[in-house]
Amino acid sequence: MSLIPYLLVGCIAGTMAGLMGVGGGLIIVPSLIYMFSKQGISPEVLTHLAIGTSLATIIFTSISSIRTHNRHEAVCWNLFATLGVGIVIGAIAGAFVADFLHGRILQILIGCFAMLVSIQMGLGLKPAASRDLPGSNTMIVSGSVVGGVSSVFGIGGGSLTVPLLVFFNVPIRQAVGTSAACGLPIALAGAFGFLIMGLGEAELPPMSTGYIYWPAFFGIIFSSVIFAPIGARLAHKIPADTLRKLFALLLFVVGVRFLL
Repeated sequence: MSLIPYLLVGCIAGTMAGLMGVGGGLIIVPSLIYMFSKQGISPEVLTHLAIGTSLATIIFTSISSIRTHNRHEAVCWNLFATLGVGIVIGAIAGAFVADFLHGRILQILIGCFAMLVSIQMGLGLKPAASRDLPGSNTMIVSGSVVGGVSSVFGIGGGSLTVPLLVFFNVPIRQAVGTSAACGLPIALAGAFGFLIMGLGEAELPPMSTGYIYWPAFFGIIFSSVIFAPIGARLAHKIPADTLRKLFALLLFVVGVRFLL
């Protein structure tokens, strides 16, 4: 099996992660679904395999992101600790829920989610910072929702966590840094859940463990680590508003493609 297609996905995901500060899940999952279908992997498992593999790759991109944000003192560790409890619960539960959904239903849900995120990014919609931080119980419940949705879609959760924290009056710099930290428990718990739920699945291809496909995992990790710094350098040369709109357009096209 050639690693070249997965290396290319890693190049794109890594570059977009550097440019936009995203974990890459909304790039990785659609790309893997397309490639797995071309490989002849069973439609019964290919969507779950793409999501589980995406979450596994986000473990490593999250670690790199956390180190960067922590050096700039942009991670609110007290918020991370509270949200993290709910995130782990939600991410594991999300993997179990996804396992019961047919692959086509998952693709439709991913398509709708990609389109909603694209509209939010394209129009620059942001919640008004109008409330104080709630108590621990509310934060745990919020974390459970973020973890569950992120696990089902195979993403790091930044598109959900950042608006949530901004809504609760957390400064945007700390909201982004804390969101990056939250991506790690989402990816760990979600990937573990998909790995466990996929064990014994008869339709899985060789070189997979549960819903994690190792050739794709290693190819994406290898190239994304190299290309993320390139994307970060490009981010200083291209206007941020232009970048946001281009990425929004890409996500909208991906969403429509999934629905069709």
